[in-house]
Amino acid sequence: MKSAVVIGAGPSGLMAAETLAQAGLHVTVCEAKPSVGRKFLMAGKSGLNLTKSEPLETLINTFDCPPLAPIVRAFDNDAVQAWAQGLDQSLFTGSTGRVFPKAMKASPLLRAWLARLDALGVHLQTRWRWVGWNTIGSLLFDTPDGSKMMTPDVTVLALGGASWARLGSDGAWTDHLAQVGVLLNPFGPSNVGLAVDWSTHMTPHLGAALKGVRWTAGDLSSRGEAVLAQTGLEGGGIYTVTKGLRGGADLMLDLLPDQSHAQLVDRLSEPRGKTSVTNHLRKRLKLDAVKLAVLQEFGRPLPDKPDAIAHLVKALPVKHAGFRPMDEAISTVGGVPFEAVDGGLMLRDKPGVFVAGEMLDWDAPTGGYLITACLATGRWAGQSAARFVKAG
Repeated sequence: MKSAVVIGAGPSGLMAAETLAQAGLHVTVCEAKPSVGRKFLMAGKSGLNLTKSEPLETLINTFDCPPLAPIVRAFDNDAVQAWAQGLDQSLFTGSTGRVFPKAMKASPLLRAWLARLDALGVHLQTRWRWVGWNTIGSLLFDTPDGSKMMTPDVTVLALGGASWARLGSDGAWTDHLAQVGVLLNPFGPSNVGLAVDWSTHMTPHLGAALKGVRWTAGDLSSRGEAVLAQTGLEGGGIYTVTKGLRGGADLMLDLLPDQSHAQLVDRLSEPRGKTSVTNHLRKRLKLDAVKLAVLQEFGRPLPDKPDAIAHLVKALPVKHAGFRPMDEAISTVGGVPFEAVDGGLMLRDKPGVFVAGEMLDWDAPTGGYLITACLATGRWAGQSAARFVKAG
């Protein structure tokens, strides 16, 4: 029986292992941490968003990555749902199209998945940290029992990006790939919060959510909410425009996206008498306390003229100090570019070694896209690896 080693036991690695085992290979999964799927389990703590129920072309266009398109088409949002249901997970679709297990947590799905892998004969080694290749191309591992060496017929690397290092995605694998000449792109944060040095007047509002707004950074915009955290701004509204911010675009905030500039000018043109500008805004525009606080934070000193105030409400420049540390990011960009792999995700500079998941350089917002692409690339790499072995 031909053998395969999968390094990394997140969603992409486990999907590669499942695919390889179903193809008849003897599969060993090596994981550096004491248990598997740690980032997967953490993601599921607030509700495991498996995928997004939307037209396939919309799903694919969200990635904006042509080499990823055929991979996602081959294991799309419908396939992800069918796969989860095959593991006896009942699903539901939320109002925004996000798909979740009814149990919400990741642990029931992971337990069922591991049971399936065990039934397929997949062997799991935990606390096995990959430390590269030796001079004859064998895989080397640091383990509780000392150094170990494996020489499989094929290898799939699924070691994650460079965020949440405590859960296993530390990006240390880049050194091993660089040593064998693999082209790499530098890591950058994605789906990450912004650092803001709030003034003291914002203290009563920290922890509150800013809702019903539109965030814009370059060509990207989002109607998602954001939390005013102690450290800055966090949440889906910010994460969706991360790519634009990474490209150097300014962050603009529309506090009343459902009302036009002209409508605001008309309302603000009512005489305010001795009423303060702040109270006038609250009464005429129905701005809540959080929106008013943010307007003052980023717009002081507020102008007097209705046209100028309306412009500020519709396009408020958000002053920030850049991204929070990359290790706090939900995901990262960078790593192995698609130019460094062939159509089957095999490394051009290391035949017989395939790459899946966040090791590859692609980007996507939260909302089910990340897990979908990880599962799809894991399956694609597993299928390609199985064909490689059989062809050899």
